[in-house]
Parts: sequence; structure tokens; C-alpha cells
Amino acid sequence: MAAVAVGNGAFQEEEGTGGDAAAPQPHAPTSAPGARLSRLPLARVKALVKADPDVTLAGQEAIFILARAAELFVETIAKDAYCCAQQGKRKTLQRRDLDNAIEAVDEFAFLEGTLD
Repeated sequence: MAAVAVGNGAFQEEEGTGGDAAAPQPHAPTSAPGARLSRLPLARVKALVKADPDVTLAGQEAIFILARAAELFVETIAKDAYCCAQQGKRKTLQRRDLDNAIEAVDEFAFLEGTLD
């Protein structure tokens, strides 16, 4: 038996077939039947990846990982921008909140000047 991470952060026991360590397969969260693993449409993500002339092939797993990474990025920057809005005693995000979040968080330094 091996412990495998489930989508919601919990671990699940899984029986193995022997000495080979198989890659864990992503499991859908158990809270909602039929829940999507990605909120972004994978066909759109694939179209964006194919638009890059340097990319010749992109596997479905790579497309899923890129979609998930984009979701996490948008979630993180939105939360940081919302904190900036709250400091201004507002609930509505504005462009200046994104600018402030980009300036305040070192991880967003690569975005400086992109909203100009």
C-alpha cells in the first residue's frame, strides 16, 4: 500500500502491484460528484499553447498542469489585489489594486510595467 495525495490535500491509501512505483493519477475531489479538475477550459489553454511557434507538441497532462498553474496564479494575484482594495476600504477591485499588489509582492516583479 502507498499513500497518494488526493486533490483536496488529503491522503488516500492505494494498493500497488509490486515493486514498480506508478505515478499517482489525479483524483477528483470527493466533495462534489462530477466536479471539474480545472476551471479553465482545456481546449482554450491548448489553443494558447499551440499559438506559440516554439511548441510543436503538448500532451494533455501538460495542458492540464498549465491550466492549473494559471488558475493558481490568477487566484493568488486576485487575493493580493483584494487585500489592497480592503486597505482602501473598498470591496471592488480596481486597476490600482493590481498595480499595488504587483509592487508589494516580489513574486510579481516580472509583471511590473505590463499594465501601462
